[in-house]
Amino acid sequence: MFLDNSPLIKLKKRFKFVIFIGLIVGLVSLLVSLLFPLEYRADAQALIISKSRYGVDPYTVVKSAERVGENLVQVISTSDFYDKVMIQANYNLDKTKFQNISERAKRKLWQKTIQSSVVYGTGVLNISAYSTDPDQAKQLAGATVDTLASKGWEYVGGDVTIKVVNQPVVTRFPVRPNLVLNFGMGFVIGIVLSSILIIKKK
Repeated sequence: MFLDNSPLIKLKKRFKFVIFIGLIVGLVSLLVSLLFPLEYRADAQALIISKSRYGVDPYTVVKSAERVGENLVQVISTSDFYDKVMIQANYNLDKTKFQNISERAKRKLWQKTIQSSVVYGTGVLNISAYSTDPDQAKQLAGATVDTLASKGWEYVGGDVTIKVVNQPVVTRFPVRPNLVLNFGMGFVIGIVLSSILIIKKK
């Protein structure tokens, strides 16, 4: 009698039900994700080169580049840097989504559109641009990384050189929202919840 009421026996008897609920919740999560615009990502990289001085070891130079990169990550999200990107020559940027909205909304949208990070130990700065149009994602990433290379010194001083080392490359498929991840999370949540209900059921 005790074995028949054990959690493992209960779950084994209702295994198909647990999987079914997991699939249902996963599909609901997937459908909810599809309500949001699917965005592509374009990735580019810039190398931060701190001019080494006599007697300064390479490790210190790299750490200095990392610190500069951390500062630039914060600068990229600002309105001033946005303005510089939008006037960058040789790029056909669609500015319509940034127009006719408040300054607060524009800044928030810009921070969502362009994301950056530092690869520690290398002095490399990653730039990622998101857009529903893959070409626009590529244009935005290119304009951003070129602005860093040409105007970045204004924010960090003249002892630093910023060089574009990787031109933008666009993902083959949309990456935001992450459909596979959302389905997987929904599937797991469905399995966990249905398992709890079965175990607690007398």
